[in-house]
Amino acid sequence: MIYLTEPQSVTFKVKDYKDKYGYNPNFLGKQVPLPKISKKFLDDIAKIKNSGSELKYTHFSVVLSKKRSLAFFTAVNIDGSKSHKIRRKADVWYYDPRIDKKYQAGEWLYAGNPLDRGHLVRQLDPTWGDLETAKTANDDTFHFTNCSPQHKKFNQGKWAKLENYILDNTDKHDLKVSVFTGPVFRDDDMPYRKVRIPAEFWKVLVMRKTNKKLSATAYLQTQKNLIEELALEFAFGKYQTYQVPLTTIESLTGLDFGILKKYDPLTKTGIAAVAIKGQKNIRL
Repeated sequence: MIYLTEPQSVTFKVKDYKDKYGYNPNFLGKQVPLPKISKKFLDDIAKIKNSGSELKYTHFSVVLSKKRSLAFFTAVNIDGSKSHKIRRKADVWYYDPRIDKKYQAGEWLYAGNPLDRGHLVRQLDPTWGDLETAKTANDDTFHFTNCSPQHKKFNQGKWAKLENYILDNTDKHDLKVSVFTGPVFRDDDMPYRKVRIPAEFWKVLVMRKTNKKLSATAYLQTQKNLIEELALEFAFGKYQTYQVPLTTIESLTGLDFGILKKYDPLTKTGIAAVAIKGQKNIRL
């Protein structure tokens, strides 16, 4: 069967990750820790032998769900003043040897269908610092732990526009930004090749404004109407992007972003959601 093919030209060993420091919670000059996962999901967190559950890469981290074989969330630091545009070549994706392979949805999920290996930490987000570090960060994003199944029309459409807006403005204004990203896991997500395909994805952006105060902004997007017809390899219809209160992401995911809620303008004003009709309206 075509989707059981596993092209793998490079394999890594646990020792290859010993110098990776992952997401830095003090990157913005004020502590922004990783979100906490609800107690009811603690047994579902994939554990690293003698190293907790945070998979640390270059400038970003991932926490993985065993049950879903996908990330609960990712966290990345972006420094627009030190960024490098690393050219993307032919994709080669890797398993992370620190986590049992059975907890990582691999090439067998993505072959022969309209699903993209959707980067959660975008390829160019962590590519900053000296050039060697930037190249290493680029390669690190191509771990199966850092991707989630996204319909190609979703991944290359409004999701890409949101990602482009974030990175373009981070580079243009030399901003330092921390970004959390992940899927919404629902019990009724559509099963496909032994994986339940998330219908929704979210991002939370955190930065320091000119007055040194933090600003946190949350976004939620859906691909539900695209993946419902996945078995037939086509779908019709449009989808929308919404800026939502950070508390909405918490209620959907079981994550706790702590004090960040008080820096979110929608949480403070009680606005339910803001429809984003174009790239110009997406706000950091």
